[in-house]
Amino acid sequence: MLNISRNPINTKVDLTSYKSAKHVFFKDYYKQSKRFLTGFAIAGLIILFLPWTQNISGRGQVTSLTPNQRPQTIQSPIPGSIQDWYVQEGQFVKKGDTIMRIAEIKSEYFNPNLVELTQQQRNAKAFSVKSYQEKVKAQESRIIAMQQERGLKLEQAENKLEQSRLKVKADSIDLEVAKTNYGIAQIKYNRADTLFSDGYTARKDVEDAKIKLQETQGKLVSQEAKLLGSRQGVINARIEMNRIRNEYAEKISKAQSEKFSAQSSQFSSEAEVQKLENDVSNYSIRRGLLYITSPYDGYINTAHRGGIGQTFKEGEELVGIIPADIDLAVETYVEPIDLPLIHKGEKVRIQFDGWPAIIFSGWPNVSYGTYGGEVVAVERFISDNGKFRILLKPDPEDHPWPEDIRAGSGAFTMALLEDVPIWFELWRQLNGFPPNYYQPIDAEKSKKK
Repeated sequence: MLNISRNPINTKVDLTSYKSAKHVFFKDYYKQSKRFLTGFAIAGLIILFLPWTQNISGRGQVTSLTPNQRPQTIQSPIPGSIQDWYVQEGQFVKKGDTIMRIAEIKSEYFNPNLVELTQQQRNAKAFSVKSYQEKVKAQESRIIAMQQERGLKLEQAENKLEQSRLKVKADSIDLEVAKTNYGIAQIKYNRADTLFSDGYTARKDVEDAKIKLQETQGKLVSQEAKLLGSRQGVINARIEMNRIRNEYAEKISKAQSEKFSAQSSQFSSEAEVQKLENDVSNYSIRRGLLYITSPYDGYINTAHRGGIGQTFKEGEELVGIIPADIDLAVETYVEPIDLPLIHKGEKVRIQFDGWPAIIFSGWPNVSYGTYGGEVVAVERFISDNGKFRILLKPDPEDHPWPEDIRAGSGAFTMALLEDVPIWFELWRQLNGFPPNYYQPIDAEKSKKK
């Protein structure tokens, strides 16, 4: 009946008497299959000329648009041991809420009164600084007083020197008078002696003239000695002035040395005060670090350290936290060959893991369950996986992203490119060619300008 054998029955047996044979052999049962194949071929040919949107697909995950809103782990800047937990995993915390309390494990910070004791040391050193400041002021006053006293002493010595000079001048005049008197007495004695030799005068007159000559000679010698004494007084006055200068120079130098020594001690004490002030600040801040607090409003994700009394080093991860309010974004990765086709501001379709979607990669308009995205950043350096990272934000012209998606969820992305016929896309895929290279409209306009 199927008529598939090389020896057909209908050529040897008359089947026209059978009712079923009448329905089979007298109808064209190939007509419907021919019509179906012809229609399928025509439809396939038409489909080959339908538009197809080229795209670049990639895999990525949901993240935050700003770095300070991304999930993070909280570390302790100091080593310690866990004393108390105040939260549970999955609990919502506000900014500044205490997550845990830790204790010091270094012996130099065990003293609970460390801050107060350091403050007392700082105050004592500060008082020492004030004492040195007063000592410096006292030395400065002492130096000023000695400078004034030196001026008065030098003025007194100058007056004495001037008096000695005037006395020398007076003694010099008296010496000239004594010399004149001695010369007159010498003349009188010679005249008396001559008259006595000629017999015109008495011996008594000669003797009186000789006595007068001897008296004037004594006065002359005495006046010479007095003049030498006056000159020695001038020398002594000069020596006194030099002694005063040297004496007060030594005293002032000693006072200045004590002043500089006090200033050096003052500066040293000020440096110690600043160091102690820094220690007080550090100890106070370190005391505040014994309480681990939340950096923002969020949810406790994972406790990397558990139990009570467990020790850890500085910088080790203690607990993970996820921000409550974040500006969602998607980071995806594209092959280096497709990087020149991605530009800032381009539209991208996104499928989030866990959200049902019907995707026609070549016809994004008829796809269901995808969401719009826009390229906001293109990484300039290749990532560790050998691809380039692309950052996407929600497309303001499309419907909003689901509210229940979380950071870290997977995402499948399709960057939409040019519209080409389906036959061209099949030919490109079979040959392994990249999508058509193109530039955005804005870039082309800027080049023309």
